[in-house]
Amino acid sequence: MRWEDYVAIAAGLYTALSVMWTVQSASSTTLMLVFGVLLIVTGVLNLAMPGTPWLEYAQAAVGVLLFVSPWMGMYTSQMGASWTSWIAGLVAAGVTAAAIKPAMDARHHRVMPSH
Repeated sequence: MRWEDYVAIAAGLYTALSVMWTVQSASSTTLMLVFGVLLIVTGVLNLAMPGTPWLEYAQAAVGVLLFVSPWMGMYTSQMGASWTSWIAGLVAAGVTAAAIKPAMDARHHRVMPSH
C-alpha cells in the first residue's frame, strides 16, 4: 500500500478543513484551501496511477509551497494558520520525498499486459 499518499491526502484534508477553526486572513484562507485541495488531488492521482514520478514531484512541490505559504501570503502572525501550513507542508513534502524512489522503481518494473 502507498501509505505516503494517504498521509499526504490527510495533510491536505486537515489543511483545507483547518480554515474553519483557525484564525484566518483572506490570503491564508485562499492559500491553505488551494494547497490543501491540491495535496488531496495529487495524493488521489498518485494512488490511482502508481509509478508516475512526475506526480510525486508535483505533490512534493505542493507540500513545499504550503510550507512557504505563510511568508508568501504574509500570515506568519496568525499562529494557528502558520503552524498548520508549516507542519502539514513538511509532512507532505517529507513523505512524498520518501515515495519518489519507490515510484521510480515501480515505473521501471511495470509489467505490460499481453494481448
